[in-house]
Amino acid sequence: MDEAAFLAAVATGYDALSPDCDLVCLGEMGIGNTTAAAAIAAALFGGDGARWAGRGTGVDDLGLARKQAAIDKALLRHASVLGDPLLAAAALGGRELAAILGTALAARYRRIPVLLDGFVCCAAVAPLKKLNTDALSHALAAHASVEAGHRMLLDELGLRPLLDLDMRLGEASGATLAVLLLRAALACHIGMATFSQANVSGKSA
Repeated sequence: MDEAAFLAAVATGYDALSPDCDLVCLGEMGIGNTTAAAAIAAALFGGDGARWAGRGTGVDDLGLARKQAAIDKALLRHASVLGDPLLAAAALGGRELAAILGTALAARYRRIPVLLDGFVCCAAVAPLKKLNTDALSHALAAHASVEAGHRMLLDELGLRPLLDLDMRLGEASGATLAVLLLRAALACHIGMATFSQANVSGKSA
């Protein structure tokens, strides 16, 4: 994407967020987007296609080799912009990834918590982390997927997954499951009595 197309996609995601949201679950759907995600991860955190590319929807060994080669060619072609997180995202990602970045940015500005789904979503917002170490302080990783690079990317982003269920699909399926965990934690926090309220002797509130 050129700068105008990238900024338009980011703005689309930014404007899509309702200020009335209590929580945003980010997910994606599509074919080929784990290739773009792996390319962005490699550009931001080093390595090549062999390090970051996984089997996605289940490609065979030849398919995986083609995927790795495509990532390496993309990194070589756009080597001059890889030092800039946003330029790298524009060169290697797609409009859907840019829109995810925009929504995460809007949520940060509006102080709305975010649940990130799998590898693709984490790669989409990774440029924000490279720009500012606190840029994802409002975000949680919903789960650790079985896609090859996801755990490494979570480590780079400093995120611990809430769930680890060997899930592969994106589409916010992991984020949706994690909502139940967040609701349970919130109910526990709100409903928990203090020591004094529970008449526990020898303990202060």
